[in-house]
Amino acid sequence: MRLSSAASCCLCLLLLLLLLLCLCVVPTTTGTPSPDSPARTAANQNQYQNQSYYSQNQTRTQNQTTPADQDKDAHQRPKRGWIWNQFYVLEEHIGPEAQHVGKLHSNSDKGDGSVRYLLSGEGAGTIFIINEVTGDIHTTKSLDREKKSHYVLHAQAIDRHTNRALEPESEFIIKVQDVNDNAPKFPDGPFTASVPEMADIGTSVFQITATDADDPTYGNSARIVYSILQGHPYFSVDPKTGIIRTALANMDREARELYTVVIQAKDMAGQVGGLSGSATINVTLTDVNDNPPRFPQKNYQLYVPESAQVGKAVGKIKANDDDLGINAEMTYRITNSEGAAFFDVANDSDKKEGVILLKKHLDYEKKKAYTLHIEGVNTHLDPRFFHLGPFKDTTILKIIIGDVDEAPVFTMDYYILDVYENAPTGTEVGMVTAQDPDSTRSAVRYSIDQTSQGDTSFGIDAHTGLITTNQMLDREEAAWHNITVMASEIDNPSLVSYVPVTVQILDVNDNAPFIDTENDIIVCETSRVGSVIQMIKATDRDNFANGHFSFTLPSDSAANPNFTLKDNEDNSASILSQRRGFSQAEQELYQLAVEVKDGGEPALSSTSTLTLHVCPCQRGGRLRACRAQAFLSSAGLSTGALIAILLCIIILLAIVVLFVTLRNKKRKKESLIISEEDVRENVVTYDDEGGGEEDTEAFDIVALRNPATAEELRLRREALSQAWEMAAAAGAMCSSPVLDNEDIHRVIKERVVVADRDTRGPPYDSLQTYAYEGRGSPTGSISSLDLPGAPSELDPGDLEDWGLHTGQAF
Repeated sequence: MRLSSAASCCLCLLLLLLLLLCLCVVPTTTGTPSPDSPARTAANQNQYQNQSYYSQNQTRTQNQTTPADQDKDAHQRPKRGWIWNQFYVLEEHIGPEAQHVGKLHSNSDKGDGSVRYLLSGEGAGTIFIINEVTGDIHTTKSLDREKKSHYVLHAQAIDRHTNRALEPESEFIIKVQDVNDNAPKFPDGPFTASVPEMADIGTSVFQITATDADDPTYGNSARIVYSILQGHPYFSVDPKTGIIRTALANMDREARELYTVVIQAKDMAGQVGGLSGSATINVTLTDVNDNPPRFPQKNYQLYVPESAQVGKAVGKIKANDDDLGINAEMTYRITNSEGAAFFDVANDSDKKEGVILLKKHLDYEKKKAYTLHIEGVNTHLDPRFFHLGPFKDTTILKIIIGDVDEAPVFTMDYYILDVYENAPTGTEVGMVTAQDPDSTRSAVRYSIDQTSQGDTSFGIDAHTGLITTNQMLDREEAAWHNITVMASEIDNPSLVSYVPVTVQILDVNDNAPFIDTENDIIVCETSRVGSVIQMIKATDRDNFANGHFSFTLPSDSAANPNFTLKDNEDNSASILSQRRGFSQAEQELYQLAVEVKDGGEPALSSTSTLTLHVCPCQRGGRLRACRAQAFLSSAGLSTGALIAILLCIIILLAIVVLFVTLRNKKRKKESLIISEEDVRENVVTYDDEGGGEEDTEAFDIVALRNPATAEELRLRREALSQAWEMAAAAGAMCSSPVLDNEDIHRVIKERVVVADRDTRGPPYDSLQTYAYEGRGSPTGSISSLDLPGAPSELDPGDLEDWGLHTGQAF
């Protein structure tokens, strides 16, 4: 740019020479030169900027900087070109006048006003205006670099009179120079952080970061420094990184848990005049196990009634721990043997309590108080804080047993008594005893619980507890009886205790033994003398402890020549044969009386009569057919009679089968015309011998036709009958009784034609067969059997011409 006065021409030439010298030494690079001082105004900057000359014909690059060789040629042969500097404008300008940005000038401008300067591009005419005569550029409004940092514009110089372009259109940039108009900001907030209590000094807590919208490459507008405004002396912050650290040791969560830290971020490197912003960080101390459990008291007292149930909770105890969560969890235990024998402690992790449980039944009369040493110990320990321990505490719990009016107590948990069967009513069975465990020793009343078993065979004395029988008992009916005895205090009947009593019924010899006679004893026909027929045993309902059984033949009975008895002396006996061979045909059944006696006191005996069956046996004594023969013998039938009965039964069955077969065959002979819907062809054959034409009504097929057309068919039949009568009369006049073959052929063809045209008849043919035509026919017989012996002139081959129509004619 050139100064407007003539005195500045020399200065411009000097600057031009210096520029050429620099271009020869240092290669020219594209870019925009930076201003010497950011604090200068746009007018002062323009005075210190290097000038650039551009030829009208040279190629423009970004920011219109020309390579060194082209610029050298341009100055050796100077032509018209632009003379302008890089422009800067301060943001946030406030003033009464428009801010001067810079000035455009062409070397073709002689100052006579013939050159007109034009400006276009971003903000031209709205933000930036140009003086068309002088080329001065001004801003019309305040700019904000954070919204737009630079503007790209185009300059053009034309002849005012001819509108001819004096300079080619050139692009240049106006940069908005930053000023410190934005304070640092924290994008999120407030912030939360945590750090363990008792942490060492310098433990990192949180890192905070602020942002500044100003240009970080220009000056110190965006250079931020952190400082702590609130939180001393507990925390500190790194000025450059914003890392917050602990500044005080042994911070105790139990003393203070929450801290509020305020951090300031200031730009301009913290210098005076810089802008600042702040943020709040809420720091929480997390818990560690640095506190042992503590019982609020060293001595406790608990009242427990002696009626407390075993296994139930009788009380609770709790130690305090200032820690939280798992750091406060603890276990309780009883350390002394006296207390551990009767009580136990269960841990309630939710409430952090110890639950006192009863292990054994308490008795006020035996022991009235117990002392428990209870210890509470942390379960999760931190080795870093062992020096603060031990992490446990002990207390003493004294349990006072309360006296309670209790129900009577039996001397035994259950009783087993016995009594002999058949004992008279009122016989003593045994005695139960119960006492009041209280110091008052109240009297006890006894009774039998009738709701449990309902057994009324026994009674009990209400004062002494003596059990007696109410009736005679039979061991064979019930060997054991179970009853329940109740004991209650007379002063307080609501206090009742129960005890089971089992009564065993002892056996006496009151049942005689006997031998089972339901099963038959088999005697083989081939039995020999002394052979064992069968071994027998006795049965006794009494207990076997009454002794063994002995077997003998009754002494009052006659000697048995067939069988004898041998006592095996092992509660069994053997029946022996006393003769050789038996015959079923001679005698099938034998009887043997046997007496059996037991060994009881007194001894009882009975006589049983055994039945022996004689049966034929195979070799080895195995039975062959004793059961069937026994049945026949009992019915009184011989073998021949049985065979005769079986033959009669077979003959009767054969007659029945034959009758049924004939009946079924007869049922199968049904009418050929089963129903009106049956359309099959039918051949009707019957044995009636008609009389020729005199027997025309022998078989009337009209019955098989439709009743609606019966009348019409009857008329047709009468007409045909008349035709036949006329034909018969004509035949009678003839001297020869033999009909002409041509007439027969003609008549048959007429009948065939009539049958073919008859569409109202049934859909099947009817064939009538006659065995005898009768007498009195005027035309004689038409049967071939009665024709004279003259040779027939009818060719049998002519019948083939009739085809199937023959059947329809008949």
